[in-house]
Amino acid sequence: MHATLPLLKATDFPPIRRRAVETLQVNLGYTCNQRCVHCHVDASPDRTEQMGRETIDLVLAVLAAKDIRTLDVTGGAPELNPHFRDLVREARARGVHVIDRCNLTILWEPGQEDLAEFLAAHGVEIVASLPCYQQDNVERQRGQGVFDKSVRALQMLNALGYGRDDRLPLSLVYNPQGPALPPDQRRLEADYRRELGERFGIVFTRLYALANMPIARFGSMLIRKGRFRDYLALLRSAHRPENLERVMCRTLVSVDWQGFLYDCDFHQMLGLPLREGSRGHGRLHLSDWLEMDLADNPIVVAEHCYGCTAGQGSSCGGALS
Repeated sequence: MHATLPLLKATDFPPIRRRAVETLQVNLGYTCNQRCVHCHVDASPDRTEQMGRETIDLVLAVLAAKDIRTLDVTGGAPELNPHFRDLVREARARGVHVIDRCNLTILWEPGQEDLAEFLAAHGVEIVASLPCYQQDNVERQRGQGVFDKSVRALQMLNALGYGRDDRLPLSLVYNPQGPALPPDQRRLEADYRRELGERFGIVFTRLYALANMPIARFGSMLIRKGRFRDYLALLRSAHRPENLERVMCRTLVSVDWQGFLYDCDFHQMLGLPLREGSRGHGRLHLSDWLEMDLADNPIVVAEHCYGCTAGQGSSCGGALS
């Protein structure tokens, strides 16, 4: 795989600072039952990195100490971490809103037969990957058989109340097939509702349209095809300064499977750690954070950050504008 960080370090992206942390996004590990071509985490069935129980306990301690009200759990397939359900139970018992970034096909994996019921019983919000409503497009990105499994998973979630009950939000995530910006999120959501509703009887809460970041597998593919610099130029040319006010790194901290801190999960995958203003050097850990305040901390920036401010903007919560 081609390294992208050396091509992204030099940047004139505007300096930005943190606000109060509202969301703790925790990567429970890089093990996944899929191997998607656009995956910025480079997750696959071959990856073995998994967060241990000691670090899980630190996550819970930080949630309490910093009064963070949203826990956004991701991977890989986060549900494959052996401590996933304990983390969900304990966070919900503390009144924390939990988001599970689910690839849908995980619901059909051996040992996960009751996963959908577990998530519903604990009121976990599901943000589910479905990069298109057409089978060919989905399977080009995510592998053969994924579309049918995803549709059946969504129908099962609907039967449990997901997407129908306000207490069980079900959001879908769209990614472009190649080096292009996502289309208008509102119009695309209308297309998803029409196609999935008419063909499969599926309902959902909202659609998030995310830009592909020029890192990891997607970035390596762009380099291999000689399109990396053109894509960076597209992102820069579409930069909208007003999106800087709502980029997710202002109110989110990303945590890797070892407990180290990053401004976002894209930085996590590039190995660009969050740097506390008074230190400036060295990686910060969850255990360090218990002793400090990150408000107004400068955010590390690189050239790929234009992917979050280009066009309608892009974040873990979809379009910014």
